[in-house]
Amino acid sequence: MTGLAGLGLAAASCAEEPESPGEDADAAAESPSPAFTEPTARLSGSLSILMWSHFVPSHDEWFDQFTREWGEQVGVNVTVDHIDVAGVPARIAAELSAGQGHDLMQYIAPLAQFEPSVLDLADVTEEANNRYGEQLEICRKSSFNPTTGKFYAFGPGWVPDPGNFRRSMWEPVGLTDGPRTWDELLEGGSEIMATQGVQLGIGMSQEIDSNMAGRALMWSFGASIQDENENVVLNSPETVAAVEYMVRLFQGAMTDEVFSWNAASNNQGMVAGKLSYILNSISAYRTSQETNPDIANDTLFVPALEGPETALAAQHVMYNWLVPQHATNPDAAKEFLLHYTANLESAAYHSKLYDFPAWDGLVPNLKAWLEDDPFGSQPADKLAFLADSTDWATNIGHPGPANTAEGEVFGLPIIPNMFARAARGEVTPDQAVADATAEVDAIFAKWRARGLIGGGG
Repeated sequence: MTGLAGLGLAAASCAEEPESPGEDADAAAESPSPAFTEPTARLSGSLSILMWSHFVPSHDEWFDQFTREWGEQVGVNVTVDHIDVAGVPARIAAELSAGQGHDLMQYIAPLAQFEPSVLDLADVTEEANNRYGEQLEICRKSSFNPTTGKFYAFGPGWVPDPGNFRRSMWEPVGLTDGPRTWDELLEGGSEIMATQGVQLGIGMSQEIDSNMAGRALMWSFGASIQDENENVVLNSPETVAAVEYMVRLFQGAMTDEVFSWNAASNNQGMVAGKLSYILNSISAYRTSQETNPDIANDTLFVPALEGPETALAAQHVMYNWLVPQHATNPDAAKEFLLHYTANLESAAYHSKLYDFPAWDGLVPNLKAWLEDDPFGSQPADKLAFLADSTDWATNIGHPGPANTAEGEVFGLPIIPNMFARAARGEVTPDQAVADATAEVDAIFAKWRARGLIGGGG
């Protein structure tokens, strides 16, 4: 398929049977019924999908059955390969380099750096907008390159990144409702470490959560890697102040463990009762509901922490679906993406409210579920604050887009290393920032020379 011409008319012709999730208010706490629209062209052959192993296992159980059923309906043999999240970028890079592999690939962060090797998914995004309204800006900026005008990915969903804290640990230090500012995190976290011997968990390691946490801290201090025009602005007093803060936070409230974490370490530490605070999605909480209900009931959440400049957090997950140039069945890949989008309510439900939609109207029960969690939160409205998460969440690349340069920088440990080197005392905060800037400058220069990012003026 070279595009999705005619799909708008096809969707209109199905107006009597709209492709939308169940809207019955009485079914708000029940699994949504699947929605299906006949593809506009006859499909055949096979469709192979590469994606992460979801942090909420019930999602993958649903997804695998969901894809099989769709394949049977449309005459396509669908196979799904789930692999550990840490291995996905390298696997995608290897397949794109080889020019062979899966027809459809998914990752949980922007993959702009692969733009030259993937198909433009403007047609899929446009059709989804025609059906469901405007895509959330946080998802659009994480899948669209304004310099080239190309949708290098399709972004149907995302996941907020709140703070998770143990009330029983924060109450003795006078913060029953948890830290609401970076200063309170430092003061309360240090006191908990001194009096209770429990550290907090903000990683400075070569993994995705550390990359997101470092950016949240920088943005809240008024710093960023690039400006809105895609020029590098990392070397600033604001970035140095953020690094100086992280040095104090490490010295007062953390241990060397944070330098060697993987993406699951903060989850595991929280579930095991060994951390007072993490910056993470609700996946650790969902795990503890099953394995340690006492810790689950003691776990509460806060939105992005307020810094000297603002309160912002990166999305925890930003779904990027790619169709590589080597795909043997791009028609089926694009039709599947639209089918998946129409069923985002099922994705949200079966991920236990982990996945959020890029089109609000597609999950009409989300707010009600957050206010009265169908998966047993105590209190039932523990997650209600997430209904406003777009107010404090932003995209990788903020205040600009998630362009090819930002994608490459995010895929490397440049920002976590910047914080870690200063925290370990290897270099001063000023030097750590200067060294990181040199690496970032080279990456931006490379992509700008290829005409794939703006700025440089």
